[in-house]
Amino acid sequence: MARHGIIAGGNWLIDHVKLLDTWPPQDGLAHIVGRTAGNGGGPYNVLKDLAKLQAPFPLEGIGLLGDDADGRAIRADAAAHGISVAQLRTAPTGATSYTDVMTERRTGRRTFFHDPGTNAQLAPEHFDFGATSARRFHLAYMLLLDALDAPGADGLPRAVEVLRRARAAGLAVSVDCVSARPERYAGTVAPVLPETDVLFANDFEAEQLTGRALGRGEGVDRAEVERAARDLIARGVRDWAIVHFPEGVCAASARGELVWQGAVRLPAELMVGTAGAGDALAAGVLYGLHEGWPMAQCLGLGVAAAAASLRDGTCSDAIVSAAECLALAGRYGHRRI
Repeated sequence: MARHGIIAGGNWLIDHVKLLDTWPPQDGLAHIVGRTAGNGGGPYNVLKDLAKLQAPFPLEGIGLLGDDADGRAIRADAAAHGISVAQLRTAPTGATSYTDVMTERRTGRRTFFHDPGTNAQLAPEHFDFGATSARRFHLAYMLLLDALDAPGADGLPRAVEVLRRARAAGLAVSVDCVSARPERYAGTVAPVLPETDVLFANDFEAEQLTGRALGRGEGVDRAEVERAARDLIARGVRDWAIVHFPEGVCAASARGELVWQGAVRLPAELMVGTAGAGDALAAGVLYGLHEGWPMAQCLGLGVAAAAASLRDGTCSDAIVSAAECLALAGRYGHRRI
């Protein structure tokens, strides 16, 4: 069977994004100056981004929703963007997951208040790789999928079972996790690395997995970022370890390659919020990998898509076609790291 397309599974939810005039201290008050609702969760974001990038291949989702208005809204939105909902199942009990995303207007930084809802019930039996002809499978977010994060009979996270089945069916596997619960990285995320072809990790996540301090902002340590990416390969990632942060992204391969790409120099006045930027980067990279591009070209589209996403407080509303994202990057240029 000739495989074609990307299928993504994991967290599906609604993001309730609130734009704050300032971040308040404990017991303080902030004004909500804007509010929107939109897609949230790794697979939902990545697939919708790919649809808006006008990816020329099929898109499919796997997830567990509640029998409620949010669940129906997710199904309708996915279908409207050409994403197959055949494996978006409805749980007999529980509500669709949601996240309150609090974004500070001045800095664009965001804080998440999350209700896992039916995502906590998503288990290996909900993944049917015999029913798809996709080429690549993307799982996100580990550490927010209770049943998949939990250990199975072999003591490993049950996500390992899902990844093994995907690879046995002939799919290339990519994984992303969430920037939380640092005490759980060793027991929950590290064990899946040997079953992962492509790992996406931001600076916080890479630090938790490798124990390295990568720095922030102007203090980013390029050498330590490179070492962290190579460490992830040494810990089992099979093809590419991709470490990203606001200033850029570094990709290390199992063949010894190292590829850097600076972030787009998007003017501060165009930046509204950072929610979804990491998933936009992943979508751009996965688009290129599916099409057989060299990693440098994949990262170029990744940072361009991430820059486009920054122009809105939702995860995907500002994403445009791949050509338009690349034109945006060409207009403003890239950071030097």
